[in-house]
Amino acid sequence: MRTWALPPLFLAYTLSLATYGATTWSSPPYKKTITPKVFIIGMFADEGESWSGIPEFNLLEKNITVPGFSPLFPQAHCTADGDICQLVTGEAEINAAATITALVNSPHFNLTQTYFLIAGIAGISPKLGTLGTVTFARFAVQVGLQYEFDAREKPDNFTTGYVPQGSFSPDEFPQELYGTEVFEVNENLRQFAIRMAKKGRLADNEPSRTYRTNYASDPAFAAGAGPPSVVACDTATSDQFWTGALLGAAFEDTTKLFTNGTGTYCTTQQEDNATLEALLRGALTRRVDFSRVIIMRTASDFDRPFDGETAAENLFLMSPGYDISIKNIPAAGVPVVMGILDGWKETFEKGLKAGNYVGDIFGTLGGVPDFGPGNIFSARSRENEVQRPVSARIAWTADEAVNEH
Repeated sequence: MRTWALPPLFLAYTLSLATYGATTWSSPPYKKTITPKVFIIGMFADEGESWSGIPEFNLLEKNITVPGFSPLFPQAHCTADGDICQLVTGEAEINAAATITALVNSPHFNLTQTYFLIAGIAGISPKLGTLGTVTFARFAVQVGLQYEFDAREKPDNFTTGYVPQGSFSPDEFPQELYGTEVFEVNENLRQFAIRMAKKGRLADNEPSRTYRTNYASDPAFAAGAGPPSVVACDTATSDQFWTGALLGAAFEDTTKLFTNGTGTYCTTQQEDNATLEALLRGALTRRVDFSRVIIMRTASDFDRPFDGETAAENLFLMSPGYDISIKNIPAAGVPVVMGILDGWKETFEKGLKAGNYVGDIFGTLGGVPDFGPGNIFSARSRENEVQRPVSARIAWTADEAVNEH
């Protein structure tokens, strides 16, 4: 029988509130609406606590209990002026969606001009990065939203046991979509974040340097054998914590397939598509500007083993990259946050205009994604259904949405 206990850092993070002499607001009644310029989103205690004790700002000056937040992480934390806030969602997709939905609908906050920095750790492909690497994604792909065979029972001609929903082979675009499969965020904002993050001094340590040399024997893993850096590449979401070369290759292909060849898989995590869907729904009610979202993930471990290591060893042996991945959240994130604040009047208050499509696979916020069935809410997309088949479920959804509007 397994027993479960709160991690020490979670307890420290929670109990530290009592030692800061900070104002804690409960609800109701509501004291004052806070209008953050930046809202930092972490997923578990160590990610949240990574921002504690930094010299640039103190997120524990205001602590607001928000109905609907995780029972483990019931408060949002803000600077005294409310310019910067932070929350912890709890791990995996359901926790992320529930917490961000509660945030978007909370009367405590005016989020209409807020920039959201998703700031957590992830696994990484050694083809694109290494332990401690900081990544910024343009696409978040829900790779776990597929049919699945046990690999021992998959058809012999299949390269993987994962098959897109409504399809009949792993390389066929999904014929049945739920709408959360792919999100695309503001590329101009991503490039700004990358420039700012490169100003930070990334942490590294000797155990990570030693471990990553194991990847040097394979030229395809040159990035995995190198030092930490800031990388532009995309992220894969699944509640399943996977490992191994076969699944890594399968989800590389899924990322390419779902993004029409544009996305580049590199990181693995359990929350981002859920967070993005909740923010997108907030954008539909004009509570949130979806073009103000940044997806930052730092690498704690590799998604696949090095030559001579088993997939089980890669998963079960403790990765030495965890500590530096936590340290590199603020190392890269603080310059991003401060860059937004420093450029607020000149640039960021009015917004950094996107030069690319921004939104989900359905075109829910307007515009036409260059992946998926196009904008399913437009008449033109419905006329093209013969050329780009989608499931009856999608067609019904589009027709009903048009009738409602």
